[in-house]
Amino acid sequence: MDFGPTARDYAAYRPGFPPRLFARLAEMGVGIPGQRIVDLGTGTGALARDLAAAGCAVTGVDLSSELIEQARRLDAEAGVEADYRVAPAEDTGLPGGAWDVVSAGQCWHWFDQARAAREAHRLLVPGGALAICHRDYVILPGNVCEAGEELVLAHNPGWRMAGRGGIHAEWSVELALAGFGDIETFSFDIDIPFTHEAWRGRMRSCNGVGATLPEAEVAAFDADLARVLRERFPEEPLMIPHRVWAMIARRA
Repeated sequence: MDFGPTARDYAAYRPGFPPRLFARLAEMGVGIPGQRIVDLGTGTGALARDLAAAGCAVTGVDLSSELIEQARRLDAEAGVEADYRVAPAEDTGLPGGAWDVVSAGQCWHWFDQARAAREAHRLLVPGGALAICHRDYVILPGNVCEAGEELVLAHNPGWRMAGRGGIHAEWSVELALAGFGDIETFSFDIDIPFTHEAWRGRMRSCNGVGATLPEAEVAAFDADLARVLRERFPEEPLMIPHRVWAMIARRA
């Protein structure tokens, strides 16, 4: 999946992870000042940036040079410094046994999960943690998220990511097979405010829209979504329900 074409929308309209997530991770020994962290599938640095701001030494890895360019720009604006390199999550080329934490934010579903789990295990010091984090909007009957996904499917009938519930317990199997143990999960729900413009940008950055459709079709989708918002969801800001979920696993 190439998110390069939608890098600007991704950087502008994808919300970061909430402080509550980092507080919970810190309670579990993840994101502690001084830790050496590899952030797989770093994208625009949404997870890496907050970990670096917490005092961690972070190296972000992503296949998209366009997303990494946006990550560097956002880091500079935030006064945060992280290292970035273009590489696949499954074969980072980074030294093994040298990292306290491997993180992955909003990306594990794009990886060859068996290979990514083995690579994370290789990278970590004994006792190191793999932290997989997600923040997904929640579809409820008749809500704006459901309406948005219906439009994505109307413009891209082959899209296969619709209807995900924000809980990904099945990923624990590949982690266990890769040698991880002490696997824990947690989740909580929050509402995130979006203007109409921001929600349109968020949906354009969806993998079923900006990353896969031709430019003209993206524009047609955006026009349809703007109409639906005017007619069915005129209030602003829109309060979009999200589920924040994390899985933490330890290298033996």
